[in-house]
Order: sequence, then structure tokens, then C-alpha cells
Amino acid sequence: MSPIAGSVPDALGSYARFRGRHYLTDQDYTREELLDLLRLAADLKALWRGKVLTPFLPGRTLAMIFEHPSTRTRVSFEAGMTELGGHAQYLRPGEIHLPGRESIKDTSIVLSRLTQAIMARTAYRTSLVELARWATVPVVNGLTDDYDHPIQSLTDAFTIWETAGRFEGLKLAFLGKVSDAMASSVALTCTKLGVDVVLAGPSDHQMAPEMQALVRANCAQSGATLTLTEDPVEAVAEADFIYTVLWWWLEEGEAREALRRTYAPYQVNEALWAKAKPGARFMDCLPAVRNEEATDAIMDGPMSLCFDQSENRKHLQKAVLLALIGIDDLPADPDLAVIGRALLS
Repeated sequence: MSPIAGSVPDALGSYARFRGRHYLTDQDYTREELLDLLRLAADLKALWRGKVLTPFLPGRTLAMIFEHPSTRTRVSFEAGMTELGGHAQYLRPGEIHLPGRESIKDTSIVLSRLTQAIMARTAYRTSLVELARWATVPVVNGLTDDYDHPIQSLTDAFTIWETAGRFEGLKLAFLGKVSDAMASSVALTCTKLGVDVVLAGPSDHQMAPEMQALVRANCAQSGATLTLTEDPVEAVAEADFIYTVLWWWLEEGEAREALRRTYAPYQVNEALWAKAKPGARFMDCLPAVRNEEATDAIMDGPMSLCFDQSENRKHLQKAVLLALIGIDDLPADPDLAVIGRALLS
């Protein structure tokens, strides 16, 4: 079993209630349900250390729709399904008729007839929601560029949990591009689980008011807090975890340079780290432009968790896929029995 303790369940609960559900946002799940998914991820990771192939899902197929290319999302989902005994199909623009020549509705219905789950990385949240509307198998949000990345932020919560052993009493500072979809997801997930969040960015590039309202609603339920500031030093002073993301991705030319100028004061570097709380840890979901949002000394230093975050994508996603797809029979392998019984109960 995993050493994770604190508010995490000490043993696996019942997972049959997850079967057939979508994972479009973790806001559709209760705090207790998210903790159960983290517990399952921890046990799957512990099992993986001694047994890479754990065929809970033999013969099952995951369809993976990518409107934009990816490294971590593709490899982690594909590797995870392989380790679970299933198969993942990579579907990119040009290889299927989406978007354009075939409707999202028809694509969703067809994939539901042929596979047991769909993961989609879409440019717009509306596309994901439409896909889920017509799907009769679970749909998992692999990222919506314009809104959120909840599979990553739940992975981040898993990494925090592994590192600190708790959520209560922790504070996370998110620096730089706090209007980004990643900042939204991190703030939503962390506050739902009880972690205080500080967003440090320029006053004219803060989180959208409607997203702030969702985060504050989480705070009202969990007791967490949300703080907005323009001061990076203030943000990191009491933070247990310091998080940043890319300042630019598809932008080019002057648009890119403008973003660099805007976010330069929020670079996570040695000077800023000297003002941080002793023992603080650094997080970045990657990819990164090295020595822009964070320096090499931070990314490669002992405080860095960014590569743990990347690895944990696989373990967390295995838990989500296994819970949502479910199993029909207890696996014959006795090493899979504990998790198998939890999935069936």
C-alpha cells in the first residue's frame, strides 16, 4: 500500500459507483470521490513497482482524439492502457474526419460502438462537451485549450499528496500566467481538496471573474482560501508549493515578445527562491521553455517535482480509466485481487 496518509482513505473504497461516468472536470466529483481516485492511483503505483503489467482491462480500447500534438498526454495514456492490458488508439487531425467533414455527434456515437472509453484533447471545451453528450462510453478530458486541464491538476494533487502526505494546511502559489487554463484547473482542484491558493500575476492578466467565482465556491465548502496578488515575493513567502507554466505556446513574433515582457517579473529563479519558505517544492506541468518561466537551477534542483508530475500522469490516469471503464470479473492473478474487489464493490 502507498505511504500516503492524512485525509486520504487508509484503504480502497467502493469504485463501482464510478463506472460509466465521464471525467470532463473534477468539479463533477465530490471531494471524497477525488480522494478515492487518488487512493486508487496510489495503490496502482505501488503495484506497478513490482508488476508493470496489471491486466485489469484485457481487450479494452481507449480512443484518443488529439486536435493538438502532445508528449505527456499521449504517452501517459497510451502507456497506462498498455499496462492495464488494453490498447490505446491515437487519432489526430487528418486521420479521422473530425473536425470538419463529420459531426462530433456521429464521431462520438461511432467511437462508442467501437471502444470502451474516449480521451479527447480539444481546442475548445464546447467540442468536449458535445462529444460527451452523445457518447455512451466514458469521456475523459485530456485538455481543453480554452478552459481547463483537470487530468493534469488531479495528477498535481496526487504529487502534492505523495510529497506532503496531506492537503490540509498547505498553500500553493501559482506564478505568471494565472489567466491560463492550467492555473484555472490547479486552483479548482486544490481548493476543492482544501489547499490554499495564491495567484501572482499582472493585474490585467488575472483569472477571469467567472472562474474566480467557481474557485471561491470551492473555498466556501472546503475551508481553503484564494488570494490574488501582483507581488511574486508575497506569493512565495508562505507557499509550500510554487507552480508555474509556459508564458507562450503558439504565439509568434511581437505577440510572443510582449508575453515575455509581461511575465518576466514572475520568473521562478534563484533570487526569488531565496525568498521562498524553507522546504518549498517547485512544480511545472511541462513542457517548459527553459530559463524563461523557470531557470535550470530550479527545474533541475532538489526542490523540483516537475518530472514526478510527468510520471504521475500515467498512474493517476490509470486510476481514472480503470474506475470509469470498470471490470466485470475478478482478475485471476491474486496480486490484482484487492483492487479488483474494490472495483466490483
